[in-house]
Amino acid sequence: MRKKRSLFNATDFQTLMYPCFIFCRILGLFPYKVNNSTFETSKPCYILSITITCIFCVCDLILLTYNQNFTKINFETATMSIEAYYFYALSAFLSIVTLFLSNPRMRLLQTIMDISSRLSPKSYKKLSRLIHTKDIFGSIYLMSVMSIFVYITRTDILNVIFSTYATLSSFQMDMLYINCVCVLKACFKDINNNLQHMQEFIINSELRTPVVLYYKQRNSFLIMKLKILKKQHMMISNAVQILNTIFWVQLLASMTITFCQINLELYYLIQWHDGLVISLNGQISEIIILSIIYYIVKLALTVWACETGKNQAQEIRTTIHDVLNRTRDEQIKEELQSFSLQMLHCKNTFSAKGFNVDATFLATVSNRSFPLIIEIYLVCNYFILLSDGGYNYYIYINFVTILYHVSFLR
Repeated sequence: MRKKRSLFNATDFQTLMYPCFIFCRILGLFPYKVNNSTFETSKPCYILSITITCIFCVCDLILLTYNQNFTKINFETATMSIEAYYFYALSAFLSIVTLFLSNPRMRLLQTIMDISSRLSPKSYKKLSRLIHTKDIFGSIYLMSVMSIFVYITRTDILNVIFSTYATLSSFQMDMLYINCVCVLKACFKDINNNLQHMQEFIINSELRTPVVLYYKQRNSFLIMKLKILKKQHMMISNAVQILNTIFWVQLLASMTITFCQINLELYYLIQWHDGLVISLNGQISEIIILSIIYYIVKLALTVWACETGKNQAQEIRTTIHDVLNRTRDEQIKEELQSFSLQMLHCKNTFSAKGFNVDATFLATVSNRSFPLIIEIYLVCNYFILLSDGGYNYYIYINFVTILYHVSFLR
């Protein structure tokens, strides 16, 4: 039976992820098919993914070779070349990693689908408003920016196709990660809500006339419910760890691209006229601003999803202790203490290797961005690299100007 798919009105995991899955399938990033709520590998889609990845890598090599053809260098050109090099290299690397992790990613999606099947239609509908909005309008925004860029710069067709595909692929994989985090966050919230309802049930039942049979039935029900919630929590925690394992390379590379793009593009807008001045002259400045907005919003969305997901998981611990303080039954207390101990052993933070994606990470990146921009500006404007047409390069340094600006920064 074919499921009815309605935008902003999802009823299950498949309809919730439908826009993201469609975009990924178009880009060759989704070599799966879904039969009866089960993900299966699709051979035609898998062959398409391999073909697209190979073509993408060949184009990447061509563009990297093409960007080596310069003899006279000024640092504006050098900065653009550096930006192109790392963008092409990381994009090709991400494409290969995405292909190799197709099967683990399919198993992860299956796990999250099974876990999220317990969510209510109301939760799915609420999630779909965010997920469908960012997936659809984010893709439209990106394609619009790329179209404006092509119209203004008249870039060659190979560069346009490569850059558009690389940017859209990275965006869709980031959105897939954010979607998974949001679904897991909703699952944590569902457990927390059940514990709160249990707390209310215990409070109300304590006010009733004490009947031995009633308390036995109540305690049996609560203990069984707690065991189910504890099992669900363990499944969600395992899914978080699998998500971190599969997406850490994607996340790290995406963060690197985002951080470098923001800093290098801000360099084009910054000039020095008796101090740092942001120049917004010319049409290319508008494209740069639109690009910076995209990267900042994407970074903020990623950090927001991971931070709120972590906080939602930690909120369960507080609720457990509240319920523990309300109940007087020893069996229920023992089960709650076991649940609390499980919480201590589960590290429900969304992270890549070496750093947690949270508000602290965002603050650290923000604090270091401005000094880095100034360093790039000083290096690119006061170190002049010239070529004599052969293999000999000469660097001329204006020490007076550098010392002046270093003194100013102090």
